[in-house]
Amino acid sequence: MQKPETISLYEFFAKFPNEEAARLFFEEKRWGVTKCCPHCGSLSVSECKDHKPMAYRCKDCRKHFSVRTGTMLEESRLPLQKWLMAIYMMTIARKGIPSTQMARELGITQKSAWFLAQRIRESWFAKSNGGSNGGLDNVVEVDETFIGGKEKNKHASKKLNQGRGGVGKAIVIGVKERGGAVIAQTISNTNSKTLKEFIYRNVNSGATVYTDNFKSYRGIVGYTHGTVNHSVGEYVKHQVHTNGIESFWALLKRGYYGVYHYMSHKHLHRYVSEFSFRHNTAQIGTMQFIEATLNHMTHQRLTYKRLINA
Repeated sequence: MQKPETISLYEFFAKFPNEEAARLFFEEKRWGVTKCCPHCGSLSVSECKDHKPMAYRCKDCRKHFSVRTGTMLEESRLPLQKWLMAIYMMTIARKGIPSTQMARELGITQKSAWFLAQRIRESWFAKSNGGSNGGLDNVVEVDETFIGGKEKNKHASKKLNQGRGGVGKAIVIGVKERGGAVIAQTISNTNSKTLKEFIYRNVNSGATVYTDNFKSYRGIVGYTHGTVNHSVGEYVKHQVHTNGIESFWALLKRGYYGVYHYMSHKHLHRYVSEFSFRHNTAQIGTMQFIEATLNHMTHQRLTYKRLINA
């Protein structure tokens, strides 16, 4: 398999030395040669002098627009070059990049960098799922994990005092196709109904599903189901194991403890989608990753008010 083509920071700035180069790149990836009005879909478009109040004007609906209109970038005051730089940094950072570092690199405030990164993650959210026909197939591994600090390390006023290691932690469930994509999401509990619904929704009928011996997985129908019993030290039984999805959890938690240090329950789904999307696009080059991200930004919007009130 050919190694994905990566570009260095020097090569990145050679491609996008200024704001004009970034704008032309965004426009080419969104529209190609012919500009299209995002308001009415008309191709009858004129370019505005000095790009004021916006770069283009539709001759049919008479509304102004730019490449930002109708995308995650709408009403953002950050230069397009900095948007590209942020996507590039999140592309090459396998375990993630903290907003403090992004702020230093881009010359913006930490608050702006955090909002910028969350909007990029939001564009990946719902797009981080793999599978060529709507669900994963063949042989898949399913497992759940707990994300968060340990109860014993919390301040006395924050402890829930319920005596279990997973108390107070967020729950994430994931499925990984052998040699393929990962689908992961946050869930509210680990009861049988929740876990089975996740499997039925994301794994095609007839596939082979491997899990541990957790009781909530018992009684899965429509699949060949194999289990390993971790409680007695059984981790591999012939072809039955969950090592692939557990390796994904290990990477997610290294990002949690080593880079972000904290992921609130409210925003955890975006961080999970970040790691899932990066895993699922690991075999494409840097520029292809950036282009895929831009494609996902169309028809999406995340305001700061909605972000903090979510």
